[in-house]
Amino acid sequence: MVALCSRTIITPDAIREGAVLIQKGIIIGVVNRTDIPSSFHVEDVGESVIMPGLIDSHVHINEPGRTEWEGFETATNAAAAGGITTLVDMPLNSSPVTISVAALEEKIAASKGKLRVDCGFYGGIIPGNTAEILPLARAGVLGFKAFLVHSGIDDFPNATEADLHAAMPLIAESGLPLLVHAEYILPETAREYTGNPRSYADYLASRPQVWERDAIAMMIRLCREYSCRVHIVHVASADVLPMLAAARAEGLPLTTETCPQYLFFAAEDIPDGDTRFKCAPPIRERENRERLWEGLRSDVLDMIVSDHSPCTPDLKRLQEGDFQKAWGGIASLQFGLPIVWTEARKRGFSFTNVARWMSSRPAGFLGLSDRKGAIVAGHIADIVVWNPDIAFVVEPSMIQHRHKLTPYQGKTLFGVVEQTYLRGTKVFEHGVFVGERCGQIVSA
Repeated sequence: MVALCSRTIITPDAIREGAVLIQKGIIIGVVNRTDIPSSFHVEDVGESVIMPGLIDSHVHINEPGRTEWEGFETATNAAAAGGITTLVDMPLNSSPVTISVAALEEKIAASKGKLRVDCGFYGGIIPGNTAEILPLARAGVLGFKAFLVHSGIDDFPNATEADLHAAMPLIAESGLPLLVHAEYILPETAREYTGNPRSYADYLASRPQVWERDAIAMMIRLCREYSCRVHIVHVASADVLPMLAAARAEGLPLTTETCPQYLFFAAEDIPDGDTRFKCAPPIRERENRERLWEGLRSDVLDMIVSDHSPCTPDLKRLQEGDFQKAWGGIASLQFGLPIVWTEARKRGFSFTNVARWMSSRPAGFLGLSDRKGAIVAGHIADIVVWNPDIAFVVEPSMIQHRHKLTPYQGKTLFGVVEQTYLRGTKVFEHGVFVGERCGQIVSA
């Protein structure tokens, strides 16, 4: 039994001083220091922030089949070091891709004994696998993922509008969300790439904002038709915010996320040939970034998740600097909290905002808000302790995910994760992993 004390505890109602009481992995209350029972071991973290463990609902772990890209051990180490206590793995970068119950079972088996934190899974939507949707839902996936453009993985082709018409009634029946990579190429917006392959400006122009607008317009229309929960992943274009706000006002079951890279970087600052910055949709201009922050302020954007999409260094083609041929994905799983806090603090946001974007709202989206995502009595004691005032420079030696390639290298960030607790058990403390791997599979 532990009483975790701080002057800064983030609860749903307030930021307060006191102690979080933990018994058998469950939070049994938040009390004043004077009310700590004598039977509890007291651990005082001073002014460091006690916050619900982060929930990252958009991670590419790539195991089985592409473990050389990442893998459960390294991904969940990075998560624990970053204060993440629950993550959800995307269905496309493993081999086999998670488009059937058999593939899901293979993925679960591959994770056995490797999880430092809790992990859930999504099923995939591709042409021709509608018969697997309800069995996957019954098997415990937390949602379904579809691409509207090529995913980068030939085994995971994009869904057409006809495929979505077939799939969405079944997904609606399951009650789970459909997560959509929302770039859509209409014939009039298709283009053959003719730019300089090393030019970031040319790469940015090759994936215009109209692709996001057209995709989201289609998904709003289909969401309305089928009353199916739709979740727009990694919103990068601020031009879509009015459309999203109108869909919300209409009462459609539509949710959204954005990612740290879109809130931290700006296209004007990305060097030509530095393919560490390549992702899709691309990082856009500084003015666009500021409007995304306003989307968070106005609650048009619900949450911030990593879209951690690592690969082997050779696939980034850094020597060539070719933005067209390089793998599109940014590795940042471990650093989401300090990346977001570094920028949020400049714009007047609070710890409460960060906890909402990175803990409570992802928990609600995944159907876990009865047990995760908040420091309240009865919830699982998944907790991150972090110091918001300490700055550090991102160096390869501190990176826990498999490959050290990241555009954040050399960046100064504020916010150091000091401790991570999973079900009341300390799994990370001051740069060191503690205890056994005790992560569990999370199901709907």
